[in-house]
This record gives sequence, structure tokens and C-alpha cells, in this order.
Amino acid sequence: MLQIVLIRPGSTDYDRQERIQGTLDIPLDKQGTSEVAQLVDELRDTGIETVYAPECQPAEQTARTVAKSLGVKFKKLDRMQNLDHGLWQGMLVEDVRQKQPKVYRLWQEHPETVCPPEGETLSKADSRIRTAVTKLVKRHKQGVIGLVVPEPLATLVRRFVRHDELGNLWKVSAEHGPWEILAVEPNEVLQHSS
Repeated sequence: MLQIVLIRPGSTDYDRQERIQGTLDIPLDKQGTSEVAQLVDELRDTGIETVYAPECQPAEQTARTVAKSLGVKFKKLDRMQNLDHGLWQGMLVEDVRQKQPKVYRLWQEHPETVCPPEGETLSKADSRIRTAVTKLVKRHKQGVIGLVVPEPLATLVRRFVRHDELGNLWKVSAEHGPWEILAVEPNEVLQHSS
């Protein structure tokens, strides 16, 4: 059995301001750096062998710090860049709610039916996630790996591995905390990826 330690990156100024980050490359802020230091202490006894992250500043900074502190390898992971929120990127969540109330409500209740203007659908991101996670599972059929990805990608990973519901994508990181362990049965994941 494989265990994926699903880790959310430390926070950025955009997180504190409740802005939609999407694919914007925003570095960790002072609080985010402190969060990662605390995260390292929490992850010390998990047995992580390798830490993976996409090329995005908060995830990569978090993953590199975790890997270095735990004395394990860091590897970049293709196809795991954050969801492209198009023209919503940089906007306050509250601004989207006020300016586009119907779309905002749909995003909360049925996010799979919404594509941010000039952005990416969840189904397209979901396809990328499935490919990347399947590749990881083929490479690591057992052991413990760390996977640092931002929301909503962490939710898509969880949904693929555990068949969870999407839930409210605006609030998921607060609901699930900075990290969690997903027990993965490789054969089951590989079966669902086809």
C-alpha cells in the first residue's frame, strides 16, 4: 500500500487577502514561511521518502523546505499546476460573489459546471490530476511520498484517490488543514485511471 501525504503549501499574501491565486506565481509570505517550519515538525515522523510539487512558487518553496529538513529528495511534478482561474485570478473572492452572484453560487454548489472567464474547467484540471497521480502510483506502489499542491488541486487529488465529493472549493483548505494522509491502493487507482 502507498501513502500519499497530501500537503498544502504555506500561505501567501493572496491567501490572507482572500484573493484567487490560480496560476499566479506568488511567493510564500512571512506567515507562510512560519507555517512551513511548523509543518516540517509535524511531518517528521510520517516516513516521507520523496516530496513532489509542481512548478509554482508556494508549492515548490514548501516542498523544497520540507524535503531538505527531512533529508529526502525533492522532485518536480508535471501536470499539477494550479487550476487556471482566468480573469478571476487576483480578484477578491468577495468581488466575484458580488459581481457575478449566479456564477459564484454555481461555483459553490456545482463547480464542475463553471469555467472562469478565460480559465480552465475542473474537468480539464481533473484529467491532468488523474494522469499525474497515476504516474506517481505506478512509480511508488508502496511507501510514503509527500505531494505538495495548492487548492483546489488537493481536493481533486483527494476526490480521485478516495472518491470524495468536491464540496465548497472556496473553503476546502480551512476544512482539511495543512496536510493529511491518503491511503492508496495502487491497483484500485490504476483501474480507475483507465
